[in-house]
Amino acid sequence: MTLPDSPPAQPESASRQIARAAGTVMIAFILTQLLGLVRGMVNYQVFGAGAEMDSFNAANRVTELLFNLMAGGALGSAFIPVFTGLLAKEERQTAWKLASAIANLLFLVLTAIGLLAAVFAPQIVRHVLFLLSPGVTPGQEELTIFLLRLMMPSVVIFGLSGLMMGILNAHQKFWLPAVAPGMYSLGQILGVLLLPDELGITRLGLGVLAGSLLHLLIQAPQLIRLKGTYSASLGLRMDEVREVVKLMGPRIIGVAVVQINFIVNTIIGLSLSEGSVATLSLAFTWMLMPQVAIAQSIAIAAMPTFSAQSALGKLDDLRSALASSLRGVLLLAVPASLGLILLRKPLIQLLYEHGEFTARDTEMVAWALLWYVAGLVFHSLLEVIVRAFYALHDTRTPVTMTAINMGLNIAFSLTFPGWFSHLGWMPHGGLALANSLATLLECVALIILLRRRLQGLQGSRLLSAAAQSLLAAGVMGAAIWGWLSLASDWSNWTRILGGIIIGLGMYAAGLVIMRVPEVFQVGEIVKNKIQAMIHPRLE
Repeated sequence: MTLPDSPPAQPESASRQIARAAGTVMIAFILTQLLGLVRGMVNYQVFGAGAEMDSFNAANRVTELLFNLMAGGALGSAFIPVFTGLLAKEERQTAWKLASAIANLLFLVLTAIGLLAAVFAPQIVRHVLFLLSPGVTPGQEELTIFLLRLMMPSVVIFGLSGLMMGILNAHQKFWLPAVAPGMYSLGQILGVLLLPDELGITRLGLGVLAGSLLHLLIQAPQLIRLKGTYSASLGLRMDEVREVVKLMGPRIIGVAVVQINFIVNTIIGLSLSEGSVATLSLAFTWMLMPQVAIAQSIAIAAMPTFSAQSALGKLDDLRSALASSLRGVLLLAVPASLGLILLRKPLIQLLYEHGEFTARDTEMVAWALLWYVAGLVFHSLLEVIVRAFYALHDTRTPVTMTAINMGLNIAFSLTFPGWFSHLGWMPHGGLALANSLATLLECVALIILLRRRLQGLQGSRLLSAAAQSLLAAGVMGAAIWGWLSLASDWSNWTRILGGIIIGLGMYAAGLVIMRVPEVFQVGEIVKNKIQAMIHPRLE
């Protein structure tokens, strides 16, 4: 029987363990993405894609920046490798002292930052968010300031919840941390639907606060069951705390760079036609749906295993597990990209074109989504690649490449909208293309560097996965295109459902014909799960 605090399984079963854990996370993420989809439908049908939603998205971008800067990806990439390493070496007491110290430091730092951001909210809005929009109405500016202050406590709550996620993942507990984002969406849905209409967009801000609290609370029971010991200490003299802070330093810079990219896009978007920020945000959310379900599920499941393998010095096993994870990403992300490109417009029409959401909004979202999805495969690969660097306690290399990516993204973002306008295209699509192109270049560079670091990445396995997925996806795309042409006058429900069924069937058949091993491995896992449900074994 496996104890709650046992380290990740041994390397010989690492790839299979990652696959099983990734399946669990993927199912949870699909459920949370469905809730996120409902959240988007409710928000955009109630508030449309106009100035109010632009204000909400702009204010929310700042709170996301502060959270991610101090407690999001930065904390996870630094904390999980150190914490998991201690568990792998059976130093449980030290591991919990580390977790307590980081929690205490996180609470103090995020509270201070949140208070400062609330005090200087007018300056942040006027001199940063609306930098390129001098003609913005005072009412929209004041609304953005109000929403920013209202949602600021969510930064502290999310910080502690993010640490809780890291602790649970290090113990190979993935279900509740993966379900938690769905609670964030649920909070927003309930805020919009249950609070009085007179509150307007404030309902959405209050929903963010409720959602962040639900995000934390749903994980708390499982954390308590781990029976860890809390210490009211900052742990400033602990070597492990210093190691986490040391690893966080470069990573914070990297996260800041990513968030600055988003802020720059928001600033530029606010200077374009009304609704550009809201439609870009919705399109990016749609690009993230398959990226989260596919890449983040695999990356989150793989991170503790990568970290344990690195801590035990078993780099051959790390290289093999990494190659298996990247193959899984390729085999899933390539068809998801093509399918979303082909089905994007009927999807947006079906789900959003009601109430305040107009046909023009649909065109704007679909246009931006086309260019965002062009980078989906590279976004997905990066999720796994950067975690391999973090497992090796190297946050400097990915950060350096991310900084270069920021420079490219900003340069592209300042250039592409003008080019799009010159071609008679909607200019906000240039911002989406800038993101995709910069991500492609960053992904290629990091793959080259990681290959050198690990003295190989089992490239033949990766190239075969890329070729197999492209070939099967090509057949799938032709089938979906033919179906959409045939059913052009039918309802969007019929076109979408038929396209999904035909696309999945053709892609799966292609992989089976090419005898791709992952297909048969998934079949074996599903078969074992079903048998376990029918004939459960007594512990």
